[in-house]
Amino acid sequence: MEPVYRTIVGLARTVFFVEGLEFTVKGEENIPARGGAVIAVNHTGYMDFTYAGLPVRTPKRYIRFMAKKEVFDNRVSGPIMRALKHIPVDRSAGADSYLAAVEYLRKGELVGVYPEATISRSFEIKDFKSGAARMAIESDVPIIPIVIWGAQRVWTKGFPKRLGRTNTPIFIAVGAPIQPYEPAADLTAQLRSVMQEMLLDLQRDYPHEQGAYWVPARLGGSAPTLEEADAMEAAEAEEKAARRADKDS
Repeated sequence: MEPVYRTIVGLARTVFFVEGLEFTVKGEENIPARGGAVIAVNHTGYMDFTYAGLPVRTPKRYIRFMAKKEVFDNRVSGPIMRALKHIPVDRSAGADSYLAAVEYLRKGELVGVYPEATISRSFEIKDFKSGAARMAIESDVPIIPIVIWGAQRVWTKGFPKRLGRTNTPIFIAVGAPIQPYEPAADLTAQLRSVMQEMLLDLQRDYPHEQGAYWVPARLGGSAPTLEEADAMEAAEAEEKAARRADKDS
C-alpha cells in the first residue's frame, strides 16, 4: 500500500478533469504486472511524468522517476518527491543516482527515465543518453518505451503555462518491452528508433494547428527544427558556463 502516492495520483486525476484533458491511451497491456522495468519516456513538457503514470495504473503500479536534485531540495516539492520514492539526480555526481536506480530495478520497481535528458524544444526525438540501456543491462530488466504527444501544449520550455480548462488532447502509447542486450550503444539506438516510430504513429491522428508553436516544423508548425534546437541549447550552455566562470573569478 502506498497511501501518499495513491493520494497524489487521485489529486492529479482531479486536476486533469478540471483542465478537461482528453486522454487517448494505447498499449497499457505492455506494462508488466510485476518485476522491474525501465520506463523510457520522451520529453516535450514539464508535465510528461504525470501523464506517463496513467497507463501503469492499469496493473496498479507506480513509477519511481529519476529527477534533478533541485526538485528534492525545494521545501515544498522535496518532501513529496521523497515520499513517492523518486530518485534524486545530482548531475555533478550521477553515479549515486544510477546505483540507486539499479537497486530499485533489482527490487522489482518501475524506474522512469528521460533518455533525452532535457525537454526537446523541437518536439522531435533528440539524441539519447545511454543511461536507460545501461541500467536495463545491469539489472537484467526490460525497457518499456512510453511516448506522449500533446503535453507540450500544457506547459513547455519557453512558453506560458496553460493549466486552465483547455480540453487539450493528450495521446499516450506504451510500446512492447525491449529486452536488454549489449552493447548499450546498440540498445540505445534501438530504443530511439522504436520511440521515433511510436511518435510518428501518434502524430498521424492528432489534430495539429498549422503554424502553432507546439507543432514541429516538419508538420507545418513554428517550432525549431531539431538542428536549430540543438544550436539554441549549445548557446545557452555556453552562456551558463560563462556566467559561472565570471561568478567564480
